[in-house]
Amino acid sequence: MKALVQRVARGSVVVEDAEIGAIARGFVVLIGVRHGDEEKDAEFLAKKTASLRVFPDEDQRMNLSLVDVEGEALVISQFTLYANTCKGNRPSFVGAADPDIAERLYERYVASLRELLGAGRVATGQFGAMMRVEIINDGPVTIELTTDEKRRDS
Repeated sequence: MKALVQRVARGSVVVEDAEIGAIARGFVVLIGVRHGDEEKDAEFLAKKTASLRVFPDEDQRMNLSLVDVEGEALVISQFTLYANTCKGNRPSFVGAADPDIAERLYERYVASLRELLGAGRVATGQFGAMMRVEIINDGPVTIELTTDEKRRDS
């Protein structure tokens, strides 16, 4: 699994002209699921997300986590994170998990993040929908988290 985490001043998601999720200070998280990912990957990634220390402390050093600053998260499914462009200019998405598996693991990630942050601090997009995502990046700070590290340690 892969998460592209953006520290934001605010974020929102719109589906069919209706805002379905919005947050203030926190993270907009784009989540990609690939073949072979499991529930333990979703749980690991949620813990990494909540613990990622990229918010400034009193000395303006990136030293505080989402938990520390009582921030919020907006989680968006993003199969295109596993795009492969090695052969030509049209991306291939064969590395992305099938939608039924991806949705289950996306939901597990969201549930794990809600356990860590509190349900009211995690908003989501709509799995499989066309979405307009507004991101007001703060920094900018964008970090890629992946379960590749966990797999090497196993």
